Amino acid sequence: MKTLSLVKNIYVDGFKNLGNLIVKNYFKAFAWFSFIMFSMVLYAFIYRVVTGFAFD
Repeated sequence: MKTLSLVKNIYVDGFKNLGNLIVKNYFKAFAWFSFIMFSMVLYAFIYRVVTGFAFD
């Protein structure tokens, strides 16, 4: 039981800072991706409205 506890502590200590860095960068990338996708949708909607697309 002590061996499993030591392995768990080594695992947690080894990946403690790595997880925060990955999560922080993931959310930054996801935020930029979401902003770009929203901009594309907004552009497509405005283009359709200006060109007179019939929304049936």
